[in-house]
Amino acid sequence: MTSRMTHGAGSVPERRYRTSGWLTFAGTLSLVVGAFNIIDGLVALFRDNYYLVGENRILVFDYTAWGWIWLILGIVQIAVGAGILSGKLWARAVGVFFAVVAAIGHLAFLQAFPLWSVLTIAMCVLLIYALTAPPAGSTGR
Repeated sequence: MTSRMTHGAGSVPERRYRTSGWLTFAGTLSLVVGAFNIIDGLVALFRDNYYLVGENRILVFDYTAWGWIWLILGIVQIAVGAGILSGKLWARAVGVFFAVVAAIGHLAFLQAFPLWSVLTIAMCVLLIYALTAPPAGSTGR
């Protein structure tokens, strides 16, 4: 019997990461929340009369300003979701921050479209938990 020898196989330690289903879930949920925010933004930009509020103002801004806010926030959340799914640590921290920002924004938007806002706030809270619950050093792969 002959044994095959590989040169250098033992010299480089293999890095093992703990995988976490929560991070895979968080990345996917970030993509969904980002898509919801993009839809909110596009609707606010192109169909002002879609929302329940009679005036063209929600709390502070008009629908056009909210449209741009949701559109930009949604694009960032989709990028963060892709970062989470690829195992980037920075994406976890940024994901928590933007989930909090989106939840607060949907509180302000609650008067305009209550059901959609409550659903998105619930998903943001679940996203925050999914990003903070996994053990340190784990990835979503």
